[in-house]
Amino acid sequence: MITLTSENFDEQVLRADKPVLVDFWAEWCPPCRMIAPILEQIEAEYGDRIRIAKINGDENPEIVERYDVMGFPTLNLYRDGQVVQQIMGARSKRRLLADLADHL
Repeated sequence: MITLTSENFDEQVLRADKPVLVDFWAEWCPPCRMIAPILEQIEAEYGDRIRIAKINGDENPEIVERYDVMGFPTLNLYRDGQVVQQIMGARSKRRLLADLADHL
């Protein structure tokens, strides 16, 4: 899983050669901790089709503001430099995969 910062966000996400699911999270956020292992599983299973990345929203507020992230966790799916889907809140693995099915 890629750890993003304001410095590497554009290179790792906007210029990526495959879709990137970005987890906007915060240390103090219990649902963020709940979804983290699910994202690791999805990366292990679908890493050839989608890249998974995370960015600490508290440490990178300019990225949070740029993409209008209103709460944590928020998952933005980027394709060709654009947000193509936004998922707010924690989800089960099955539900998250169903939400992402069109992009996998």
